[in-house]
Amino acid sequence: MLRQRIFIFLILVLVVSSSACTPTPKAPAVVELILATTTSTQDSGLLDILIPAFEQQTGYIVKVVAVGSGQAMKMGEEGNADVLLVHAPASEVDFMANGFGAERKLVMHNDFIFVGPASDPAGIKGAATSVDALKKIAEAQAVFLSRGDDSGTHKMELILWKAAGITPEGAWYQETGQGMGATLKIASEKAGYTLADRATYLATQDTLQLEILLEGDKALLNVYHVITVNPAKWPKVNAEGATAFMNFMVSDETQKIIGEFGQDKYGQSLFFPDADKTDADLGL
Repeated sequence: MLRQRIFIFLILVLVVSSSACTPTPKAPAVVELILATTTSTQDSGLLDILIPAFEQQTGYIVKVVAVGSGQAMKMGEEGNADVLLVHAPASEVDFMANGFGAERKLVMHNDFIFVGPASDPAGIKGAATSVDALKKIAEAQAVFLSRGDDSGTHKMELILWKAAGITPEGAWYQETGQGMGATLKIASEKAGYTLADRATYLATQDTLQLEILLEGDKALLNVYHVITVNPAKWPKVNAEGATAFMNFMVSDETQKIIGEFGQDKYGQSLFFPDADKTDADLGL
């Protein structure tokens, strides 16, 4: 009995000693990290999962500014953000070429969809392509809600209108100037059409009178990258925190979380992890 007590005591001493020798993670020199990101990552609920995990692992405190991708990159250009999570590839390439970004990595993708009322007054359901759908909407002068906010979604919409050879104008074409969640709500209230990212639509569909009317067009691929703002241009940015966030987003653990997000509630993933791929793999 005495030997057993001595043995247990020695084990406890070893455990305590081991714990005392384990180094405590070093606290970040600058704790606050400003993340400028799209409204879709916020509205879908993905950041509600990822940000707390990142803060717990690293000790950073993240201030999330959810705006359109264009506005997020503008914040980066002005040194008002440390790291970006955006989905406007063409604009991102320009951002990097102009020296505003230090590093850019592929994170994930999902897709855009056209949604509208079940009555489908323009008859876009069954259209072969996005261009065909937009031509039908314009011909019918059916209400179309555009975000009109220089977001990644808005940029994609303008690319599609241009491909259709149409300059949308008139009372039927309305700009909300708001994020994806708000634009979907307005489209639902007005029984209009809009272009949405699938994640935000699925996350809010229970509150909407809108249905998916067109999906699967290759032109509707929606790709997200993480970009660290260049400290050579803006020495006061939190470069260490930005790099830590980038590494977190492309880590195996986070990529697994991204791939599983939405499956329990919607029966499908809202995003697909891409850190092991290149832009060329996605046809960019």
